[in-house]
Amino acid sequence: MKKYIIYIGFLLLGLVIGWIVFKGKSAPEGENTEHNHVEHTEQIWTCSMHPQIRQPEPGDCPICGMDLIPLEENANENPLVFTMSDNAVKIANIQTTVLGGSVNSENGIVISGKIKSDETVSSSIVTHVAGRIEKLYISYTGQSVSQGQKVADIYSPQLIAAQKELIEANKVKSTNSTLYQAAYNKLKNWKLNDKQIQSILDSETIIETFAIYAQFSGVVKTKKVSVGDYLKEGGVLFDIQSLSKVWAVFDAYETDIANINVGDPIVFTTTSYPDEQFTAKINFIDPLINPSTRTVSVRANVQNLNSKLKPDMFINGRIERTPNQKSTLLVPKSAVLWTGKRSVVYLKLPNEAVPSFEYKNIEIGETIGDSYIVISGLKPGDEVVTNGAFVIDASAQLNNQASMMNQNLISSEIDTEIIDLPDYKSETNEEFKRQLNHLLSSYYTLKDALVEDNAKEAKEKANHLIQSLDKIDMKLLKGDAHLYWMVQQQIIQENGKKLANTDEIQEQRDFFNKISNAMISSIKAFGTTTVVYEQFCPMAKDNKGAFWLSASSEILNPYFGATMLNCGEIKNEIK
Repeated sequence: MKKYIIYIGFLLLGLVIGWIVFKGKSAPEGENTEHNHVEHTEQIWTCSMHPQIRQPEPGDCPICGMDLIPLEENANENPLVFTMSDNAVKIANIQTTVLGGSVNSENGIVISGKIKSDETVSSSIVTHVAGRIEKLYISYTGQSVSQGQKVADIYSPQLIAAQKELIEANKVKSTNSTLYQAAYNKLKNWKLNDKQIQSILDSETIIETFAIYAQFSGVVKTKKVSVGDYLKEGGVLFDIQSLSKVWAVFDAYETDIANINVGDPIVFTTTSYPDEQFTAKINFIDPLINPSTRTVSVRANVQNLNSKLKPDMFINGRIERTPNQKSTLLVPKSAVLWTGKRSVVYLKLPNEAVPSFEYKNIEIGETIGDSYIVISGLKPGDEVVTNGAFVIDASAQLNNQASMMNQNLISSEIDTEIIDLPDYKSETNEEFKRQLNHLLSSYYTLKDALVEDNAKEAKEKANHLIQSLDKIDMKLLKGDAHLYWMVQQQIIQENGKKLANTDEIQEQRDFFNKISNAMISSIKAFGTTTVVYEQFCPMAKDNKGAFWLSASSEILNPYFGATMLNCGEIKNEIK
């Protein structure tokens, strides 16, 4: 008996020790297994170009077919900030520009321009008598010419006849000085000099060709004749341009005119001599504004004795700043998603682990060249997206984040002022408006199902909504309106399908909210043939608020149904 008791004691002791040992080893494995399981189930896969796609396993994007990538968790929950993968940035060709100092920088007003020929020191070499060019001593454009230099020989029957008249008049000079003086002056008026005329009188020999001499020094700007050409009286042989003086002509923005005066000193450099500064004073401000560039020409005379400055050289100048001058910040047109005076840009956030772009409302003023004047919202040093901003905006809307097209996204972190939407009503085909109205009718039946807390009927009505959407002919829209509708259509279609595939009414209401935002944007952008009421519940979406559309002014809340049926207010009556 004692033996059995001892055996049983050893057996129990072994079981206890084994349980302790194996429990200690298996616990971590269990924890690891559980951890790995949790880690696996928490991994979400998304599309780099369609971030609204969320799937629990890798595969292809159902929209574009691209390989899904692991979703990178974004610690920044600000709905104004949209993140993209490096691959998505490359595919979308996102480009940015850092806004530099203002047009009126702290060092003065920065302007650019070109060197131009001084029109006051240009001339033409002409023949004062009709004739044929027998020989040219200037053969190409750009050749230097000195004053008094022989440039051509000309054969002229008129000159031959005039010489004969002078010789005969010289014979009766003592008795008829008037005839002699008239013959002499005729040759003089044809620009023969006294030496040439005296040579004719002394030799009493007819000179068949006469030389043409340059009256000015410079370079040949245009060569207009060749040997053998016959010219009429006053015909041009060469255009001569002196480069001893040139004009520095700058384009000053319209906003800077008040700060520029005749006599202001200006310092400029050229790309050919970047380390050398040239100085001059403004002596002329064009009284007319260029209507296409909204700039004014500002001119300064520059001495160019060493001929360093060549016409059409690009130059960058600076007019010293005075205390009363105001700075003007410009933003490239390509960075602005235009919605009226109040517009949208995307700023690239610095020092972020993944490319992040912040939605930003700005106020813009007049157009200056390829830029807008910034009234408010930006500062020097901000890095704005200049290529691909529309891609970011469309992706942000598809992800239900703040965007130019998503005016109804309101939270405690977003300015609740309604953002202006693009207005395509005047250019929208009436047939498209009627088709959009049919879609609106399907939307109302979906809303009513959610008002009645009927998830099954909501699924059915969501399918009807998609069918109505498919009947809309987007070819009726052109240009930007067409692109705008494509984004709204995609949002309605994707969220309509998701709503139709879930039985959870709260999930249905979340999808309905995204559909509503796209419907409101569409109705406001393209117009409607009926009266539509835009209604708002401040308690929906965890007190962030949500909008919906209704055919009547009565408040029937689709986000709470019977729980808070009449919670809400009319925000807008769209006619």
